[in-house]
Amino acid sequence: MNDPVNRGLLPAGLRDVLPPDAAYEAEVAERLLAAFAARGYDRVKPPLVEFEDSLFAGAGAAMAAMTFRLMDPASQRMMGLRADITPQVARLATTRLARAPRPLRLSYAGEVLSLAAGELRPEREFVQVGAELIGAESPAADAEAIVMATEALGRAGVRGLTVDLTEPTLVSAVCDGLGMDADDVARARDALDRKDAAAVAAVGGPGARLLRALLRASGLAARAIPALGALDLPAEAKALRDRLAAVVARIAEAAPGLALTIDPVEHRGFEYQTGVSFTLFADRVRGELGRGGRYRVDGDEPAVGFTLFMDSVMRALPPPVRARRVYLPAGGDGARAAALRAEGWVAVAGLEPCDDPRAEARRLGCDHVLIDDRPVAVDG
Repeated sequence: MNDPVNRGLLPAGLRDVLPPDAAYEAEVAERLLAAFAARGYDRVKPPLVEFEDSLFAGAGAAMAAMTFRLMDPASQRMMGLRADITPQVARLATTRLARAPRPLRLSYAGEVLSLAAGELRPEREFVQVGAELIGAESPAADAEAIVMATEALGRAGVRGLTVDLTEPTLVSAVCDGLGMDADDVARARDALDRKDAAAVAAVGGPGARLLRALLRASGLAARAIPALGALDLPAEAKALRDRLAAVVARIAEAAPGLALTIDPVEHRGFEYQTGVSFTLFADRVRGELGRGGRYRVDGDEPAVGFTLFMDSVMRALPPPVRARRVYLPAGGDGARAAALRAEGWVAVAGLEPCDDPRAEARRLGCDHVLIDDRPVAVDG
């Protein structure tokens, strides 16, 4: 166990983030938070660990199976190590910020740890950056969250963004409206998850025709919304469909160049969403950059928000631009070093005299060395 090779081995799904990637990720996270702040979203910082009865309340119940638990030696109560920050923000909204004016706009950034890796996400620990809009019910609130997420990612340097929208309660509303029994609903739901139209026809019972039509309505929003609008849906499902169409119209008005797709039967991964929900993707990037949607805080107050997964976001960005680094031979002028740093240089001071400052600069990863009070290229 003391073998230095084994000390670098980490549990599955965990990793070290090394230079320059660690600093770059932190910089991008701050850029995203700054974009949220410009729209009035105030930053909060909930703790890494909470008592499990508060962590799993309301929307947090969906994360219970993914949460590490431990005993608090001080109180002898069970605690959970957060797997998602959104439920913590919901707790803040109903406790410490219960009297704050609505709509309440909050943002956050922090590490989360999951008990197990997902099917599409091998990472178990990563940084979440997100925002929540609490106390607003209108389609304008849904659109604000989606547009803000894409604008922030675009300003951070992400290109080729696509937003995939769904209404995770739509299928249930259709099935309820048609009077389908629980067994038929479960079989149809499984077939829809597999996008198996033949199976939907075979097991969908009285809803087979309509559920197959919903499945066919997936695709680009410009085609999917009219296709959904042509369907004769039960009353509750019709209201959900119309809400989705209203949100899409507002997004298209605010961000006309944004690529929008619709998958009206998707619900996996939206464990606590109760309305229009979405997933963010970027061209040629593995996995989703983030996801979000509408939910209820403490079972009552309307809210919409999203979470960005920083490991995926970083894969969508170009490599960091390395700052100019200058090596300062030992015993140099401290004022000159301060001036160089003020100009944007990374100035690395030598701690001991050396015979070959250029070689020492090269060894320390510096592209310049201070000679006669001015930076000179190491290989120049």
